[in-house]
Amino acid sequence: MFSKRTNWDLQESAYAQALRRHRESGRSLLDLTISNPTVCGFDYDESAILGALRSSAALRYDPEPKGLAPARAAVVGYYREKNPNAVLDPGRVILTTGTSEAYSFLFRLLCEPGDEVLVAHPSYPLFDFLAAIHDVKLCAFPLIYDHGWQLSFPAVRQAIGPRTRAILLVHPNNPTGHFLSRAEADEINAICGEHDLALVVDEVFLDYELPVAEDRPKRQGTCVGGAQALTFVLSGLSKIAALPQMKVGWIATSGPDALVCDAMARLEVIADTYLSLNAPIEHGLAELLTQRRTIQPQILARIETNLRQLDERLAGQQLISRLKIEGGWCAVLRVPAVQSDEDLAIRLIQEQSVLVHPGHFYDFAHDGYLVISLLTKVKEFAEGIGRVIGRK
Repeated sequence: MFSKRTNWDLQESAYAQALRRHRESGRSLLDLTISNPTVCGFDYDESAILGALRSSAALRYDPEPKGLAPARAAVVGYYREKNPNAVLDPGRVILTTGTSEAYSFLFRLLCEPGDEVLVAHPSYPLFDFLAAIHDVKLCAFPLIYDHGWQLSFPAVRQAIGPRTRAILLVHPNNPTGHFLSRAEADEINAICGEHDLALVVDEVFLDYELPVAEDRPKRQGTCVGGAQALTFVLSGLSKIAALPQMKVGWIATSGPDALVCDAMARLEVIADTYLSLNAPIEHGLAELLTQRRTIQPQILARIETNLRQLDERLAGQQLISRLKIEGGWCAVLRVPAVQSDEDLAIRLIQEQSVLVHPGHFYDFAHDGYLVISLLTKVKEFAEGIGRVIGRK
């Protein structure tokens, strides 16, 4: 009765089972996996956010497949602030109900059933499900770690096959925090041009850049504008303004004019088929984007405080280390691989009442990695990290 594309293993994993049993026990749990900023104790401007949704113009249904012009102009304004030299026309922006819908649009635009998209691993686990329900095959190439994360271009070239249609990058990567360097961005553009591939760049964490040593390669800013390859940049309010519940995303398209025009014409039909983003959000988008000015400093301060606490605790021992991070909300811990990451995460739930993510959730190639969120409230983070690191 059901399609093969939804033939997932729906049995409860040992990790999920341990978490459920712990919660049913009523014991407190220190959650070091929180990624929802709305429950992390940040101060939101409630009046401004709710007020942005009260436009009387929202009472009129005015469907526009790409999104209302003022809303798209607000997105362009965001990118011009990021890079005054970025060339982006509002006509090359399509608003979507979050970035998941944006991926849906792009998979439909670029791929026939069975076509392939290359993606860097480790990476965000949602991609596997998004690709599967659109009959797209994801092919992994590794991010390698050598005094910091970097792309393996020989692996990228080796992964390209006759059915490859696009390369997907998260910039900065989730969970590694790897920012593309300018040299890496140039090389990936050259590869896409050489093999007639589209480039999809997810920039949802772009605003959460952390200081790094001066000897690190120069980071690439936004990939919007000036791209050699046909490039689709995805982002949205979920991370920029820490408002995941608003479900606003977009696709900003750049590259060779002929390809961009063809892509936009096709995307407009796809978007029209799904109908427009809801009107209150569109009319309020400009104001909602301004919320980044008050929320982002709070989040960056939290990230930096928790990183400092983490490093102070790590300095007192030698078994666990933190991999270098350049941006985003996560940190990756290297732990002794004496058991599977999942078994270690389960033991931390059962014995220490601490929740972390095992590395295999993000397709780390080997055991010996845990992933934690840097959004957790400061006191809870300190206590949770103390239990993880203090554990023998």
